[in-house]
Amino acid sequence: MDIKDLTENYKNLPSYRFKRKLNELVRKNHKFANLDENNRKVITDLVGKYSDRIRDGRGISHDTLRREHYNLYQHMDKLGLTKNDLDDIKDIMDVFKK
Repeated sequence: MDIKDLTENYKNLPSYRFKRKLNELVRKNHKFANLDENNRKVITDLVGKYSDRIRDGRGISHDTLRREHYNLYQHMDKLGLTKNDLDDIKDIMDVFKK
Protein backbone atom coordinates (compact mmCIF):
# COMPACT_ATOMS: atom_id res chain seq x y z
CA MET A 1 0.00 0.00 0.00
CA ASP A 2 1.21 3.45 -0.90
CA ILE A 3 0.44 6.66 0.94
CA LYS A 4 -1.34 7.93 -2.19
CA ASP A 5 -3.76 5.01 -1.96
CA LEU A 6 -4.69 6.13 1.53
CA THR A 7 -5.08 9.79 0.64
CA GLU A 8 -7.30 9.09 -2.37
CA ASN A 9 -9.92 7.28 -0.31
CA TYR A 10 -9.67 8.76 3.19
CA LYS A 11 -12.75 10.97 2.81
CA ASN A 12 -14.97 7.97 2.13
CA LEU A 13 -13.70 5.72 4.92
CA PRO A 14 -15.18 5.53 8.42
CA SER A 15 -12.64 6.46 11.08
CA TYR A 16 -11.99 2.89 12.27
CA ARG A 17 -11.17 1.76 8.70
CA PHE A 18 -9.06 4.87 8.13
CA LYS A 19 -7.00 4.07 11.24
CA ARG A 20 -6.67 0.44 10.15
CA LYS A 21 -5.43 1.46 6.69
CA LEU A 22 -3.01 3.97 8.20
CA ASN A 23 -1.64 1.32 10.56
CA GLU A 24 -1.33 -1.12 7.65
CA LEU A 25 0.53 1.50 5.62
CA VAL A 26 3.01 2.16 8.41
CA ARG A 27 3.57 -1.56 9.04
CA LYS A 28 3.94 -2.73 5.44
CA ASN A 29 5.53 0.17 3.57
CA HIS A 30 9.30 -0.28 3.34
CA LYS A 31 9.88 3.46 3.77
CA PHE A 32 8.49 3.32 7.30
CA ALA A 33 10.10 0.02 8.29
CA ASN A 34 12.12 1.65 11.07
CA LEU A 35 8.97 2.60 13.01
CA ASP A 36 8.19 0.27 15.88
CA GLU A 37 4.87 -0.41 17.61
CA ASN A 38 5.11 2.65 19.89
CA ASN A 39 5.91 4.93 16.95
CA ARG A 40 2.93 3.58 15.01
CA LYS A 41 0.73 4.34 18.00
CA VAL A 42 2.04 7.92 18.08
CA ILE A 43 1.16 8.31 14.39
CA THR A 44 -2.31 6.82 14.67
CA ASP A 45 -3.05 8.91 17.77
CA LEU A 46 -1.93 12.10 16.01
CA VAL A 47 -3.85 11.42 12.84
CA GLY A 48 -6.81 10.19 14.86
CA LYS A 49 -6.92 13.48 16.73
CA TYR A 50 -7.53 15.28 13.44
CA SER A 51 -9.42 12.56 11.54
CA ASP A 52 -12.70 14.51 11.49
CA ARG A 53 -10.95 17.51 9.94
CA ILE A 54 -9.21 15.30 7.42
CA ARG A 55 -12.36 13.48 6.35
CA ASP A 56 -14.28 16.77 6.05
CA GLY A 57 -11.65 17.96 3.59
CA ARG A 58 -10.32 20.70 5.87
CA GLY A 59 -7.03 18.95 6.51
CA ILE A 60 -4.51 19.98 9.14
CA SER A 61 -3.14 23.51 9.09
CA HIS A 62 0.55 24.21 8.71
CA ASP A 63 0.71 25.82 12.16
CA THR A 64 -0.94 22.83 13.80
CA LEU A 65 1.47 20.45 12.09
CA ARG A 66 4.42 22.55 13.15
CA ARG A 67 3.18 22.66 16.75
CA GLU A 68 2.60 18.90 16.84
CA HIS A 69 6.05 18.25 15.36
CA TYR A 70 7.61 20.57 17.93
CA ASN A 71 5.82 18.74 20.76
CA LEU A 72 7.09 15.42 19.45
CA TYR A 73 10.61 16.84 19.23
CA GLN A 74 10.40 18.09 22.82
CA HIS A 75 9.29 14.67 24.08
CA MET A 76 11.53 12.54 21.84
CA ASP A 77 13.24 10.74 24.71
CA LYS A 78 10.05 10.08 26.64
CA LEU A 79 8.33 8.67 23.52
CA GLY A 80 11.40 6.72 22.41
CA LEU A 81 11.65 8.50 19.05
CA THR A 82 14.75 8.99 16.94
CA LYS A 83 15.40 11.74 14.41
CA ASN A 84 14.52 9.32 11.58
CA ASP A 85 11.25 8.46 13.32
CA LEU A 86 10.40 12.16 13.57
CA ASP A 87 11.13 12.65 9.89
CA ASP A 88 8.88 9.72 8.95
CA ILE A 89 6.07 10.99 11.18
CA LYS A 90 6.42 14.43 9.63
CA ASP A 91 6.23 12.94 6.11
CA ILE A 92 3.04 11.08 6.97
CA MET A 93 1.44 14.09 8.65
CA ASP A 94 2.37 16.42 5.77
CA VAL A 95 0.20 14.35 3.45
CA PHE A 96 -2.85 15.62 5.36
CA LYS A 97 -1.82 19.27 5.29
CA LYS A 98 -4.45 21.61 3.96
